Amino acid sequence: MKNQEALKDKSVEELKSLYSEINKEIFQLKNDLAVSRKLDKPHLLRMKKKERARALTFLRQKSGTLSL
Repeated sequence: MKNQEALKDKSVEELKSLYSEINKEIFQLKNDLAVSRKLDKPHLLRMKKKERARALTFLRQKSGTLSL
């Protein structure tokens, strides 16, 4: 998968910043859902959660521990 190979090439600092960006996006999507009770693109929430898990997996593999 193209996304996984791109994550594999990133450094630990880049993965940390990607992880925090994805968390902000998830927060925004959840906030929009709570306010309007529906999302224009509900699949984005599930997709972003999977991206966050992938980033966290590669971060743990590279750093050995989780220190965000």
